[in-house]
Amino acid sequence: MHIHLLQHGSDHDPARLTDWLSSMGHSYTVFHLYAGELTPRPAESDALIVLDGPEAFLNQPPAWFKAENKLINRYLDGQKPILGIGLGALWIAQVLDAVVAPGTYPERGWHTVSMAPKSPFDLPEQFEAFMWHRHVFSLPDNALPLGGSPAAPLQGFSWDSGRVMGLLCHLEMTLGSATQLINGSEDTIPATPAAKRFVQDNSEILEQATRFQQLAPLLDRVMTQWLKVA
Repeated sequence: MHIHLLQHGSDHDPARLTDWLSSMGHSYTVFHLYAGELTPRPAESDALIVLDGPEAFLNQPPAWFKAENKLINRYLDGQKPILGIGLGALWIAQVLDAVVAPGTYPERGWHTVSMAPKSPFDLPEQFEAFMWHRHVFSLPDNALPLGGSPAAPLQGFSWDSGRVMGLLCHLEMTLGSATQLINGSEDTIPATPAAKRFVQDNSEILEQATRFQQLAPLLDRVMTQWLKVA
């Protein structure tokens, strides 16, 4: 299969995703939309991954978002798999008429996700995932929930029998990509106890490299399940 990936910022790269695709024999193309590359056509790939990006784009969409939003709609209306991560999941949820809004708490670092009863995702009942978000989404109509964390009751969804998936949490993250994200972040969290309740210090996020390695089998399970549809 040939997969297209849409990247929305230099600090929000595909991380482990491209390694996984290559290891499974898939080819891919990364489109750097933030750098002026054009949005691809739906017919040019077998599946689409909409990557994370700055959440400021939710309030101030970039000039190229109109073309990307059209592409997302085309995939949702078609038969090909589409996966959204972080901002990408928020945009897909938005197109599916879910509510997208700032959550009660920002969430950064390592947090435990508990699976929803009868969740369709092939994941353990509880697992630790990397978080980097302020916004959350409601469950789209006819979608099934992944599960949630203490700060975000819905960390993902599956729609149209698993052809469409959205993940607020990050299973693709590596130590290198997390370091890049932290170093490039201009977003600040208010220094109040409530705002920082689910926000870990940068040193705490990066101190245990094994945490990133433990994400790899979780990503493998989600990606394998997702691409079975194709």
